[in-house]
Amino acid sequence: MSQIDLLLLHPPSVYDFREQAIMYGPVSDLIPSSPVFEMYPLGFLTMTNYLEERGLKVRIVNLALRMMNDRRFDVPAFLARLKPKAVGIDLHWLPHAHGSIEVAKLVKAIHPNVPVIFGGLSATYFHRELIQYPAVDYVLRGDSVEPPLHELLTCLDNGQTLERVPNLTWKANGEVRINPFSFMPKALDYVDLMPERMVRMILRYRDLQSVLPFNGWWQNPITAVFSVNGCAHECVTCGASRQACTALSQRGQPLFRSPQNLVKNMIDISRISKGPIFIVGDLRQAGDDYAYQVLDLLRQVNLKNDIAFELFEMPPLDYLKAIDASVKNWSLELSPESHDEEIRRIQDETTAYTNAEMEAVIQEALKLRCQRIDVFFMIGVPRQTQQSVEDTIRYCEHLFQHSDRRLSCFVSPLGPFLDPGSWGFEDPARFGYRLFAHTLEEHRQLLVQPSWQHILNYETQWMDREELISATYDAAEALNSLKLKYGRIARARGREVARRIEHARRLKDRLHALDEGAGEDHEDLKGEIYAFSVSTVCDKRELFWRRHVVNYKVLGIMRILFAYLRERIRDAL
Repeated sequence: MSQIDLLLLHPPSVYDFREQAIMYGPVSDLIPSSPVFEMYPLGFLTMTNYLEERGLKVRIVNLALRMMNDRRFDVPAFLARLKPKAVGIDLHWLPHAHGSIEVAKLVKAIHPNVPVIFGGLSATYFHRELIQYPAVDYVLRGDSVEPPLHELLTCLDNGQTLERVPNLTWKANGEVRINPFSFMPKALDYVDLMPERMVRMILRYRDLQSVLPFNGWWQNPITAVFSVNGCAHECVTCGASRQACTALSQRGQPLFRSPQNLVKNMIDISRISKGPIFIVGDLRQAGDDYAYQVLDLLRQVNLKNDIAFELFEMPPLDYLKAIDASVKNWSLELSPESHDEEIRRIQDETTAYTNAEMEAVIQEALKLRCQRIDVFFMIGVPRQTQQSVEDTIRYCEHLFQHSDRRLSCFVSPLGPFLDPGSWGFEDPARFGYRLFAHTLEEHRQLLVQPSWQHILNYETQWMDREELISATYDAAEALNSLKLKYGRIARARGREVARRIEHARRLKDRLHALDEGAGEDHEDLKGEIYAFSVSTVCDKRELFWRRHVVNYKVLGIMRILFAYLRERIRDAL
């Protein structure tokens, strides 16, 4: 097997989850991945494209997904067969605190002389602590690391000094070195997603499973394009807020992709996929001119894919009409967090829209060709009580009564962690939080606790961890009943969700009894816990967009295949 310049490994949240009996709870029910958090960051794709454009060979291996889909998948044996010059491991979101370090240890045991590189927002936040682990050689800081990564790999390959590599934390003779944070791009256009390279990677290594983004992607082939790195908003609990990005990336303002480049990336995806494309970030963060320019370009290219737009603020109604004139199949994603406007203001003081304004946007979208509207509420935000959560569910019924089947509501706990770098993590007392972990190692230990009540790294002065869990299950039960009443889900699916919520409650109580020294053993509950770790508070299929008979562009994929074969033949001659 030819040598790989960089092997990118995506770890599971907890490395030995296949042997552990951990009740993760519904912390991942409203995202595509499972509690194993097997969806790798989009940065894997941009890093791959940037490096391969410069002649390096990169391979992505989604270890979390491989381990999840095949309980006999032998990770050490698999890694031993590979011959990488360097290994990159993501620690973007903190739920990977356990798995990422354990995978690094494994890599070092198998390939002791191969450098191990970490990156991601959480790696950036904890870079001083992370570099102290013996298995970690380098940490690249920030949310835009493609050029520094290329420079690091070049220096390692040529034996050059590392002092010149920007944004790098490293060790030399046991001494920690922290290079200046000097790479700060002005825009995101310097690197593209290029999904074509993922197809080529599958062909090159004959390994489809390692490249898939998350479990169930074949049934829900959603892709994403980032309009922005960072955010203009100050959500108290978010690790990608303006406050967090200022601290982690030393950039006070968001970093935008140009309208032309954003649409180009969407076109590249549409050449091989019929699935939905999620535009990450509210386009209006960069100003109305930017947003309308994107829409004008989309009108010109006439994509057939479903396009999902996020709204962080409520736009003028003409903006919705502009979307409708530009995109045939579109949807809206709204995250008011709470029905209570005061709680919403505290959660994000930069956003002050009212329920009336949100409802006006919803009604206008329903008059147009909008395919779906998803409204997300959160449990665990400041000032929220159990009564407030109940009132949020009542507000969901109000929305159902004034809409059709295209609108649905979702509720989920904030978890498992308050994000490092967010205001809630940095100044918890100010916002009514109590933290149970502060360091990277403390979060690693939380992740292997037996139930999500003990995994949560916070509680609030209005709800302790037990009350947060109780409020979550109560709200999920009530919302599921409303979805059945108003025809948002099929009866069979609603009954299954109700059964899973009830079973999750019983499992929680049995784990609590076990903690008190009663009866069962964790091992006795292992199978049940594993079976009830996905789709607890809702059926994950509620998040799926409409499906096609064939979700992929066969001709587009065939063109990539033929081009790849021509290159292989040419290289062999």
